[in-house]
Amino acid sequence: MALGQVFPDLYETQLAEKQAGIEQLFASYTLPKLELFRSEPSHYRQRAEFRVWHEGDDLFHIMFDSETKQKQRIDYFPVACKQIADFMPVLLEELKKRPALRNKLYQIDYLSGLSGELLVSLIYKKPLSNDWAEQAALLKADLAEQWPLDFIGRSRKQKVLVHRDHIIEKLKVKDRTLSYQQIENSFTQPNAKVNQQMLEWACDISSQLKGDLLELYCGNGNFSLALTPYFRQVVATEIARSSIKSAQLNIEMNQVTNLQVLQMSAEDVSAAMATGKQLKTLDLSELQLDTILVDPPRAGLDPATEAFVSQFNDIIYISCNPVTLEQNLQQLSKTHEIKAFALFDQFPYTHHIESGVWLRKLNL
Repeated sequence: MALGQVFPDLYETQLAEKQAGIEQLFASYTLPKLELFRSEPSHYRQRAEFRVWHEGDDLFHIMFDSETKQKQRIDYFPVACKQIADFMPVLLEELKKRPALRNKLYQIDYLSGLSGELLVSLIYKKPLSNDWAEQAALLKADLAEQWPLDFIGRSRKQKVLVHRDHIIEKLKVKDRTLSYQQIENSFTQPNAKVNQQMLEWACDISSQLKGDLLELYCGNGNFSLALTPYFRQVVATEIARSSIKSAQLNIEMNQVTNLQVLQMSAEDVSAAMATGKQLKTLDLSELQLDTILVDPPRAGLDPATEAFVSQFNDIIYISCNPVTLEQNLQQLSKTHEIKAFALFDQFPYTHHIESGVWLRKLNL
């Protein structure tokens, strides 16, 4: 398939192939019916990053083929949400007229949301000039009537903001609209509409549970915030300080009162709970942590965290790598029954698959 293109006529075929691959990979397990959550077949991605190529007076986005390593010019990018795709050529035409912003420009990163906000990072192979911020502010003002955007300038050991380094995303989950701070250059779910489906799937499961929830790898509180109506208390942990700050801001913006976010690794959480006393400042005797939610990196759960997770009555496992998910289920299925299994097509036309699994302790 051509780099950076979409193929709506083939969308259902590629989704069926992913479904068949999941069913084959997990054929040795007793699974409920696989739930499929579709993406938009085009304009589905809220983030995009491109190298910038200079040829005389011309300036254009490029991507490199992962196999051939050849560069490919990108004049329009239908993978990205409409706001990013439509803005890309507009930005290049403006940059061509502004030497202070164009000179030595190396890369452009775009971040947008369903909220309509747009954040553009201009990355350079030279120190930013003294008038960079002024020129970027003028560009922002010239485009402001049509495009609600901000600019960030980056070079080695430099980061200059025109206004702010984040967008405020708005996600509709069940009957609520949730606000999330999403910071430039930090992890966020790239397919916002599928993310909404993931959150609603987790809400439907959580509505059948009780007690308190512990979440590991919570990021900016993507799941934590959505699940607060279904538990008495939610305790979420994350190791990245920037994500912790965003999660705390998100708690305030959404006026949530039963969510606490702690800066702790999964290993530290396991060690703390083994004592049965304190989880940072929380008294464990006052919590009924029956449910755990994990959204680990591609490597999956390490053996120690896997053993820790297996102690909970209910496990909600969000996976970005079905291979490591299957490896973890080899152990978790010894103590838990698979109650629900979902495929979320976050990344159409690629081999990447996002999955969700609900496991319940055997003989509960």
